[in-house]
Amino acid sequence: MHNLHYDLHIHSCLSPCGDNDMTPGNIVGMAVIKELDVIALTDHNSCRNTPAAKEIADAYGIILIPGMELTTSEDVHVLCLFSCVEDALTWNDFVDTKRNLIPNDPAIFGDQLIMNSDDQVIGHEENLLINATNISFDECYDLITEYKGVMIPAHIDKDTTSLMSNLGFVPPDSKFKCVEVKNLANLHKLKKDNPYLEGCRIITDSDAHYLEHIHEPEHTLAVSEKSIEGVLKALVTY
Repeated sequence: MHNLHYDLHIHSCLSPCGDNDMTPGNIVGMAVIKELDVIALTDHNSCRNTPAAKEIADAYGIILIPGMELTTSEDVHVLCLFSCVEDALTWNDFVDTKRNLIPNDPAIFGDQLIMNSDDQVIGHEENLLINATNISFDECYDLITEYKGVMIPAHIDKDTTSLMSNLGFVPPDSKFKCVEVKNLANLHKLKKDNPYLEGCRIITDSDAHYLEHIHEPEHTLAVSEKSIEGVLKALVTY
């Protein structure tokens, strides 16, 4: 087994709330500096900066998992992680058909920059990415699985945009096998109130929108293989 230092919830400058310094190159560079083994790029409702980030990460020996932070119709945030860029972009195209298209105002929300592996701007997402899609929470597991991805409810103990804040409980018929907790001090009560969580892998991430917020190498995941596939398998096996 290998213990990998991870941070599986990071936003780039494509997310409207992401700092413009969160370029693919800077994110990977910070992961190298902080000696992380595996990171995931999870922009709001988009995967369009994952090709650049994956190319850079491969060059530096960092495992980068292509991902997205989906906003459900209930405004619950869900991490969607994929084994390859192609699957992530196929999912991206599907989510695009479920988005409510509202023009972005960069002065209010941010620039939503699409970049290449040289950290050059190659486009802008014209419609706001932070708003809810027309995908409900109870659809997520089957849909994400159909697109070869792993579903992880994001920061379930957060006061907003989370499973607990917006739905109030973990549905007992849930199928996901991993959840993200913002504050591990809340874990005991979460499990007591929601017995379903006893069978889930628990992770905690930075949800970084600024470079300095990317996690230090303090959280580890035991994997049988040092690869994207090994990480995804560990996330759903508990």
